[in-house]
Amino acid sequence: MLFRLIGDDTDEVRIKWVKENLSDIPAGSNILDAGAGELKFKSDCDHLHYVAQDFGQYEGTGDEGLQTGEWDNARLDIVSDITDIPVHDESFEALLCTEVLEHIPDAVSALKEFSRILKPGGILLITAPFASLTHFAPYHFCGYNKYWYQYHLPKLGFDIEVLDHNGSWFHFVAQELRRSRFIGKMYSLKGVGLITRVVVIPILMLLTILSRFDRGSHEALCFGYMIRATKKN
Repeated sequence: MLFRLIGDDTDEVRIKWVKENLSDIPAGSNILDAGAGELKFKSDCDHLHYVAQDFGQYEGTGDEGLQTGEWDNARLDIVSDITDIPVHDESFEALLCTEVLEHIPDAVSALKEFSRILKPGGILLITAPFASLTHFAPYHFCGYNKYWYQYHLPKLGFDIEVLDHNGSWFHFVAQELRRSRFIGKMYSLKGVGLITRVVVIPILMLLTILSRFDRGSHEALCFGYMIRATKKN
């Protein structure tokens, strides 16, 4: 194939963004990974004083939506509600919260807590889906578009420095088409593998071509947003 078909790089784009922004945080800074789960980005914080927090209740199992099957909470430093983290005010120079907000019933209260525990000038890194399949059920509540961040972060004392989108309408549709075989087996006909592949690949090719002429379709739909903000002095 002469070009890479779109729709399979959601995580790749987001992880690259997080790693690059973590590397820019001054060495020796205290960073809280809020909703750290299995500490995916701990190794990218070797130049920082890293603390992992999570509510520690998800176990990877369940009958609804997408589940991980296994989940290890054993390495967390702090087990608490994300809206009430037992640390002093202005304890951290940086805070990471990646793919967590959609799992919080009251995400605005979480942002308020982030503002409390960050020092003035502190760096806040957030990624969260705008649209996604149900996952980590029953701890999955909603998604967030850019207007949510633009409304709430300034009100809570943050200046938004970077607000990047991940993917586009074309990428999102391509991703879900790629999942049609998997979702078909889960929820419909189990023997759809070959048929799905034959039908989907030409459409993926068309979406890939259309995406090269994209004129801002992410404004209608994308995977999610990636935000770097600083707490106002």
